[in-house]
Amino acid sequence: MSDPLLAERAAVLAQIEALTREFEGVVDASRSSNADDEHDPEGATIAFERQQVVALLEQARSRLADVDAALARREAGGYGVCESCGRPIAPERLAARPAARTCIDCAR
Repeated sequence: MSDPLLAERAAVLAQIEALTREFEGVVDASRSSNADDEHDPEGATIAFERQQVVALLEQARSRLADVDAALARREAGGYGVCESCGRPIAPERLAARPAARTCIDCAR
């Protein structure tokens, strides 16, 4: 896939799918274990794993929203323009972060 935004979107969707399966696995594992996390030595680990997967899912969904917003900016003709200062975003930055909303100077 030569379109970096579409490639990024596909990668994020695959990550969300994998994390969703992982979350379901953790939930299933917790059903078969002692539900009392406070008194079960393994309970805290299961709760931690569940929260870690939830945090990763939230990050991936946020990244997907950023990519979708970049696709919308491209459709509207504003892709590659810094949302803060209005200058062009360097092609190197867009290559590294296709969904970038700001130039490197404004990102600092």
